Amino acid sequence: MIISQGLLVNSEILFIFVRFHFMIKLLLSTLCFLFSPFLSFAQNPISSDDLFKSARHAAFEEKDYEKAKEYARQALQISPTYADVEIFLGRIYTWNKQYDSARFHFEKVLNNLPISEDASVAYADLEYWNDHYPKALIICNNALEVYPASEPLLLRKAKILNAAKNYSEASKVVTTLLKVNNRNTAGLSLASRLKDATAINKISLSYENSSFDKQFDKAWNLAALAYTRQTKLGSVTTRLNYANRFGKNGMQVELDAYPRISKTFYSYVSVGYSDNVGIFPKYRAGASLYANMPKSFEAEVGIRYLYFESATNIYTLYVGKYYKNFLFGARTYLTPSAYNVSQSYILSTRYYFKSADDYIGVTVGSGISPDETNQNIQFSTKQNKLRSKRISFDFNHTFLKWNVMSIGAGLINQEFRPLIKGNQLNISAGLSHRF
Repeated sequence: MIISQGLLVNSEILFIFVRFHFMIKLLLSTLCFLFSPFLSFAQNPISSDDLFKSARHAAFEEKDYEKAKEYARQALQISPTYADVEIFLGRIYTWNKQYDSARFHFEKVLNNLPISEDASVAYADLEYWNDHYPKALIICNNALEVYPASEPLLLRKAKILNAAKNYSEASKVVTTLLKVNNRNTAGLSLASRLKDATAINKISLSYENSSFDKQFDKAWNLAALAYTRQTKLGSVTTRLNYANRFGKNGMQVELDAYPRISKTFYSYVSVGYSDNVGIFPKYRAGASLYANMPKSFEAEVGIRYLYFESATNIYTLYVGKYYKNFLFGARTYLTPSAYNVSQSYILSTRYYFKSADDYIGVTVGSGISPDETNQNIQFSTKQNKLRSKRISFDFNHTFLKWNVMSIGAGLINQEFRPLIKGNQLNISAGLSHRF
């Protein structure tokens, strides 16, 4: 009996011990579950790289610059000499127009790493955008001593010199840039503008012949003599056109200008007059606004005006994209009338060789262009509302540095009467000299 009671007591003690052990184990498991995020953080603390990644995501994906700056500051607390984060933070301050803060971060990097290419590019951008050209040039020159073949630095130096109207030096820098990479699209675009600026005079002579298989018995002949002068506001061109059409002769005078507005925008204005209506429009005019956009895009919106016996307004839209050695473009002309809107569409491609004046181009489209002197005569009749398809090729080549020759050929399938079509073959040649 005593033995039985002893066994019973021992069993109760064992049961209490097991139950207490189970409760302790359950409590520990619960505490581990509740505090596991903190324990995990302690074991794997967030790194400056993680914070930098979060900062870029906040800036570029969420467009939340304040959050991006906070992540960047936290990354610098962990890694005070993290140059990429300093540069990133400086760029954000630049975008927010907090220029003194941006300069602080760029100079901090350059004090620690005087040969930092990225910091020099970012700092030069800040000063260039704020029209501080001498300081921006010093930043570029210091970095180019270490990185003489740097495309970003060479491009920025050329842009700075161009903005400061030091065109000859800018042209030399662009030439160096294109020797490093002749497919640098921004460099090609700038080279084209600088070529006009460095040689302030240009004289051009061109001729075009248009022959028809059905529409007209006699070919059309068009010749033009033009003189272009570079001014502080932009280029100005005077042009004298001669045409022989329908067995008659005619003359037209034109004045074109491309005034610069800012680093991003420039414009086009044009007027023309002829006393030989039917060979040319009596009056013609045009105006456009151009924009050089990010990522090598360009765009235009404009209006054209032609007056024969009545007025015609044509609206145009254009977008272009530089990609490597190519320029792709898409243009439309819209001509409203009382009943509908006549539409023309043109797609073009150019492949550039060694310079902006050396290229081969292909154009396809439908409809008539008011910008083409050999075609805009058709806006005097209802023919511009009839269907047409076209394809053309052109080739430009520079020789003896300041001379450019051009040749072109094109075929137009024109509906000159309802349901009756004919072909028009255009052949052109031109020569220009800069001085």
